[in-house]
Amino acid sequence: MTRARRSAKRWAAPGWRLLIYRVPTEPASKRVGVWRDLKRLGALYLQQCVCIVPDIPGLRESVDQVAARIPALGGETFIFDLPRMNPEDETRIVDAFRAQRAREYAEIVEECETKFVKEVEFEHFRQNYTFEEAEEIDQDLDKIRRWFDRVRERDWFGAERREEVETWLARCQGLLTEFEEEVYRHQAAGGPSTPERQEV
Repeated sequence: MTRARRSAKRWAAPGWRLLIYRVPTEPASKRVGVWRDLKRLGALYLQQCVCIVPDIPGLRESVDQVAARIPALGGETFIFDLPRMNPEDETRIVDAFRAQRAREYAEIVEECETKFVKEVEFEHFRQNYTFEEAEEIDQDLDKIRRWFDRVRERDWFGAERREEVETWLARCQGLLTEFEEEVYRHQAAGGPSTPERQEV
């Protein structure tokens, strides 16, 4: 039995919630706002304005809150509780959820690899060893961690690449620690913390 099939079987008991809604196309910000809120909750869109989530505590209430705001936008909603689903369909749904989370994990890996690491390398190259720069790098890493926490919270089926993100976060923390130590050494030695400007 595959991991996806095991996940589908595990989630057969809690059931699912299907949300179908309609929001006026103009202004577009209303429809986009609803879409954004549901995506943040981790909803899987089956087609436009039709999404599904596992029926679990906390998530049920959050979906209800989003749905309750739709009539005020000039739209309407229908929520269906699905206690059972065809096993093959449920497996496909679980696979789709896992693929969605895996893509989000991949984005976090890219953020670490192409932005955070290069930023630290660039500041080493500039020898920009200041507390202010170290603090900015720390804040950047904190943003990535919060992003990871949000994705992990809606990763109900153990998507791939989660461990890869954890490995990258540990690596990024190591780079930050090394940079902070370099800042400390430069400032403790009383040397310049930023490169001297050269005459052009």
